[in-house]
Amino acid sequence: MDTSNHYKPKHKIKVVTAASLFDGHDAAINIMRRIIQQRGVEVVHLGHNRSVSEIVNTAIQEDANAIAITSYQGGHIEFFKYMYDLLKERNSGHIKIFGGGGGTILPTEIKELMDYGICRIYSPDDGRAMGLDGMIDDLVSKCDFPTGKDIAISSIEDIKKQNYKAIAEAISAVENYPELHQDFLNQIEVLASKSTKPILGITGTGGAGKSSIVDEIVRRFLYHFTDYKIAILSVDPSKRKTGGALLGDRIRMNSINNDRVYMRSLATRQSNLALSKYVNDALEILKTANFDLIILETSGIGQSDTEIVDHSDVSLYVMTPEFGAASQLEKIDMLDFADIVAINKFDKRGALDALRDVKKQFQRNHNLWDEDPETMPVYGTIASQFNDPGTNSLFYNLMKAINTKAIALKNDKKS
Repeated sequence: MDTSNHYKPKHKIKVVTAASLFDGHDAAINIMRRIIQQRGVEVVHLGHNRSVSEIVNTAIQEDANAIAITSYQGGHIEFFKYMYDLLKERNSGHIKIFGGGGGTILPTEIKELMDYGICRIYSPDDGRAMGLDGMIDDLVSKCDFPTGKDIAISSIEDIKKQNYKAIAEAISAVENYPELHQDFLNQIEVLASKSTKPILGITGTGGAGKSSIVDEIVRRFLYHFTDYKIAILSVDPSKRKTGGALLGDRIRMNSINNDRVYMRSLATRQSNLALSKYVNDALEILKTANFDLIILETSGIGQSDTEIVDHSDVSLYVMTPEFGAASQLEKIDMLDFADIVAINKFDKRGALDALRDVKKQFQRNHNLWDEDPETMPVYGTIASQFNDPGTNSLFYNLMKAINTKAIALKNDKKS
């Protein structure tokens, strides 16, 4: 699609897209969010059947400029008004709300909602007059304002108290305007250096199921450690051609809509890299907030993705059985560095052979010649299966490794 004559954003824009609760119609929102991405916008897509609470939580944690919702379920008046009220109640009234529902939302209802404070509800008449491109240009232009430009040093106290809004705004500040906040960054760096909380780095090829693995780890973590809080930093690639990005990891995570979980999505904003260059600053903010565990998930770019090791205390490499010939394993750099390996989608044909081959390769790469290959930390998992035994084993051994690292970190700080 030629976007040369369309609106070009002046700022980095992030929009949360979803279809409303009890609504399984996601065709319209999928079309809309793809065009929004083509405008250079970073889109956090939640999919269909999403509640107001979940959408608002996402928008605040992501420090979004706007929320765009399609609603064909008939309860749009209550749904949009409640969303507007909840944003105001949580001091996030600057986040604009856009919506549409074809002929389901009547012209009188559109007027009622826009009079209430909803930024724009698009109608079939708008579609005929403006076209899809025109509607998206209108949406993007209305939410083209800076995030993270104004942040006070005093917000560090709110970050230390794990105020999710303050954390989100701080990450936007270092991502969008780092040159304006050097004093803030210096103080965060000092505080983060005192942290003894571990970082679990998760990387792997695209489509291996990293987000599903993260979701299963979070679910088990919340169940077993009822007083602990967890933060997730998830990185997805930006499109080189448009600068837009689909930040779609939340759509695979069913356990994160919990008061004890903070999640933030970052776009790489660079081509051919698995991590954003601002990821270290974002991690330092999360360390300052003193979460009990931080998970960093990279975008999947292939065999040479070892950057995660520089930012994590324990690293997990996620792959699938479909890597080809065993000789292909010799090309995977992460098998030199990973502490633990998960072969996900273990229900695929050839999974047992893959487990054997990866264990042998792990043994070679780590020079563990005196140990039995069967004891290598390589686990077959089916993250899509409830209470999967392989995922249970993976979680147990990850927690052991993380606990060992946490103890070492505490001892290092004491010395």
